[in-house]
Amino acid sequence: MPQIFKTLASIAVWILFVVGCLGILIPAVVRITTGEVMGSLIAWGIGIVALTLSVVIMKLRQTLE
Repeated sequence: MPQIFKTLASIAVWILFVVGCLGILIPAVVRITTGEVMGSLIAWGIGIVALTLSVVIMKLRQTLE
């Protein structure tokens, strides 16, 4: 496969990884400081999904090699 696909996959993985980490950390801080539960749970779930997708895309990238 062309190198551009590997590069695009790597960029997507890093973006999803950062979004996933922020989606877990920021709601945790909000939950501790304000006590709000529902909004934090939704954002936490989105963070978990983003981290899972980053793992899936990294596995796909490895198959491109």
